[in-house]
Amino acid sequence: MDDLRDESDHENPTRIVIVPRSNRVDCDQLMDHLFASTDLEKNYRVNLNMIGLDGRPQVKGLHGILSEWLTFRRNTVRRRLEHRLEKVLARLHILEGLLAAYLNIDEVIEIIRSEDEPKAELIKRFGLSEKQAEAILEIKLRQLAKLEEIKIRGEQDELSKERNKLETLLGSDRRLNTLIKKEILADAEKYGDDRRSPLVARAEAKALTERDLIPSEPITVVLSDKGWIRHAKGHDVDASSLNYKAGDQFLDSASGKSNQPAVFVGSDGRSYAIESHTLPSARSQGEPITGRINITPGSSIRHVLMADESQFLLMASDAGYGFVCKQADMLSKNRSGKALLTVPAHAEVMPPRQISHLETDLIVAISNEGRMLVFPVHELPQLSKGKGNKIINIPGARAKSREEVLSQLYVVPADVGITLHAGKRKLTLKPDDLAHYRGERGRRGSMLPRGLQRVDEIDILIGQ
Repeated sequence: MDDLRDESDHENPTRIVIVPRSNRVDCDQLMDHLFASTDLEKNYRVNLNMIGLDGRPQVKGLHGILSEWLTFRRNTVRRRLEHRLEKVLARLHILEGLLAAYLNIDEVIEIIRSEDEPKAELIKRFGLSEKQAEAILEIKLRQLAKLEEIKIRGEQDELSKERNKLETLLGSDRRLNTLIKKEILADAEKYGDDRRSPLVARAEAKALTERDLIPSEPITVVLSDKGWIRHAKGHDVDASSLNYKAGDQFLDSASGKSNQPAVFVGSDGRSYAIESHTLPSARSQGEPITGRINITPGSSIRHVLMADESQFLLMASDAGYGFVCKQADMLSKNRSGKALLTVPAHAEVMPPRQISHLETDLIVAISNEGRMLVFPVHELPQLSKGKGNKIINIPGARAKSREEVLSQLYVVPADVGITLHAGKRKLTLKPDDLAHYRGERGRRGSMLPRGLQRVDEIDILIGQ
């Protein structure tokens, strides 16, 4: 960034101004990086000063406030229930005394009329408590005579049920918590209002990776036969003319962007990803790839490619099997790479081919005996790893002995022609001519003309 200023004042308590280095900087991506790599998205600072359960004012965190409030709420509800239980038990005690008075109504009336101290006599005669006796004496004689057993017993039943419920709640923390939850939800429904700090749904913020910070420049990654790697700036690089160590030579190259990983494919079908911008310059002879990755003993790196992660690719072995995958399926942060293509015994990995249009592109497969088969790419399965399906039918015994193998494999648009090169001879096939070699995936294919059966190379006639 070019500048960072704090412009906070009394009108704008928090105002940080970030000035990007240029107008080409993606502001949304920059803010996502700041949200993910700082506390902007994690913390919302407020001063929460409150009187806690200890009766002292203190600045507390949200978790502490909620914990203390729940403790306070639980104690409040418990005291409320205990208070109500005391009232119910007291009333039940009085009702027992009133029931005793009703069952002995004549004797009770006689005691009240004739005795100087009716309270003591009632307690002595019927085994009542002072409160029960006082409750009987406080009733007028006319009301005492009208006491009904059914009403007394009905009130007793209702209060007994309430008593049992209160004792159950007070005896179980789980039931008490459930009651508190229901009361909070009911209060929220009755007194709640709209949220005052609205939540805005948006995609998860992601910090910029080292690759994101690298300028997107055209480069060419070069792989030598002995497994030395390097990169040169630009796409117009003649990799075969670079200087190589004694006994070494050019093997493969790939063009892409400096912020794209370079993917290397081994002879055992494993794929390895290396950040291309970390490779040494092509001005030197590079460095051995074994310093960057762990290659399976007995295998070697045979191919390199660069593409977007969404790019579809054709992976195959010269035993005649293959599948379609994405560039993302080939990526692995592991130094030991990823098991991508299952290569049959004695077979070799074919060069990966990019697919432009999955639904319309054609696969051109040619065996070393001159059989050619053309079929749509979409007939092959899309896999993230495996052996794949049969591309062209090569008998197992002949493939195992390598008498017959898949020698050429290309992906071509449906409306273009190709030129086959066999030594000094060549044959151009227009789209209509390719129809003769069209067939179902996994067939043997049709023989090419005599003298053109040992195809060395195929040119795709784009724009012709």
